[in-house]
Amino acid sequence: MAGHYVVRNVTRVPADVVAGLRDAGVATVHEAAGRTGLVDPAILPRQDGAVIAGPAVTVSSHPGDNLMIHAAVEMCREGDVLVVTTTSPSTDGMFGDLLATSLRARGVIGLVTDAGVRDIATLRGMGFPVWARAVSAQGTVKASPGSVNVPVVCGGQIVRAGDVIVADDDGVMCVPRARAAEVLAASRARIAAEEGKRAQLESGVLGVDMYGLRDVLERLGVRYVDHLPEDPP
Repeated sequence: MAGHYVVRNVTRVPADVVAGLRDAGVATVHEAAGRTGLVDPAILPRQDGAVIAGPAVTVSSHPGDNLMIHAAVEMCREGDVLVVTTTSPSTDGMFGDLLATSLRARGVIGLVTDAGVRDIATLRGMGFPVWARAVSAQGTVKASPGSVNVPVVCGGQIVRAGDVIVADDDGVMCVPRARAAEVLAASRARIAAEEGKRAQLESGVLGVDMYGLRDVLERLGVRYVDHLPEDPP
């Protein structure tokens, strides 16, 4: 795609679907989506206990330059998640508490970035959650063009504007906008099934029996013995 763009219009998933995915959590949503969409686990939560989900506003930036993050703020709405990538690898601290303050004024609920953040203690103190590849005091400039709300690759996953980002202590998950309702339904079915399994495990049923794994172990050649053949009683 030639040129640089700031795309104003984003189609967002209904709020009730987003809330349902948030409540399900990253691990369940990942399984329900067919084990797809999980962002590189090197993009870490930089605080404990934050749980968010929201439509993505995407940013493609030049490394070491946060100009396009400033341009993206205007495109954000209540409940959005900002997803920031760079056109080549970068760990510079391109996001800090001032940008977080600006985003919060627009209702943005968090940031996911394939690059770095700084002012991390202040970000934690103000309760603005970030998931980032690095924490670095290295500053950036505001001099290079990029794009907003174009498809980007973040942590190995394609993220398009309006896709649902789910993020918690387990990591970050991207649900394509067109699949959001389907993945939510599958997530709820999985949660219901897990409640039944949890009850069985609490009653003392073994996982090898509940999941029918004894036949699997036998087929794989795993033997149950009282002593190793070379170590008789």
